[in-house]
Amino acid sequence: MFIASEWKDYEVLDTGDGEKLERWKDIVLRRPDPQAIWPKQRPELWTKADAHYHRSAKGGGEWEFFRRLPERWTVKYGELEFYVRPTGFKHTGLFPEQAVNWDWMAGLIRRAGRPVRVLNLFGYTGGATLACAAAGAKVTHVDAAKGMVQWAGENRKLAGVDETSVRWIVDDALKFVQREARRGNVYEGILMDPPSYGRGPGGEVWKLENELFGLVEACEKVLAPDALFMLINSYTTGLQPAVLNNMLTMTAAKSRAGRVTADEIVLPVTAGGVLPCGASGRWEGV
Repeated sequence: MFIASEWKDYEVLDTGDGEKLERWKDIVLRRPDPQAIWPKQRPELWTKADAHYHRSAKGGGEWEFFRRLPERWTVKYGELEFYVRPTGFKHTGLFPEQAVNWDWMAGLIRRAGRPVRVLNLFGYTGGATLACAAAGAKVTHVDAAKGMVQWAGENRKLAGVDETSVRWIVDDALKFVQREARRGNVYEGILMDPPSYGRGPGGEVWKLENELFGLVEACEKVLAPDALFMLINSYTTGLQPAVLNNMLTMTAAKSRAGRVTADEIVLPVTAGGVLPCGASGRWEGV
């Protein structure tokens, strides 16, 4: 398993009965999690929640607040710092399990001893972008949602990452990759964390099971011959690590020396056990 175990400002306190109890610095949130189908281990902890996201039977849901919270606050991970806040559809603007992938990519970039260009597709609020940029890479951050790109830009300022190290793009991921291929641009690192379903800025419909392999195949065309890595992450429960392993073996690894690994990605739970958070597939060049 890939375990994101180095957090100080974030902690999964307990899980169970379809929910997770999390500490974000000094604020405790209670959110749904379909993976947590076991009983709560520390029921007494759950009364400490500062806010609780309730799902609606009609879809979506809403937050219930038990005390007045700041509109947003910050959490640190190593030298990085991010804004978080309770948003619609239960999210906070950060997926902390991805820290284990941030560390892996940052290590490869630091050890490369050469210029590294990274393409981050579905870049969201910039966690991976800033981890790679802080390690010395030049990053192209692509997301179809203008608001998420703006949030990522605010995180860049907060973390003190050089503004010249990131290029911000609001665009459909596949269309951008196809244009980069026509321009002859290549990257030493490519990562993607696509949603199960979404729409591009022009109304393009994205369904993971229909579109993912085509996107990975297109990305292979802009992956440099001497590339360092390609990463595919998926939170979709039906997408097993073996699926990601197969996709990387058929693309990035087909004409390049290296190795493919794929596994579950998890967060440690203080009350015991781990919380599954999807799967990651990694190709690492040699």
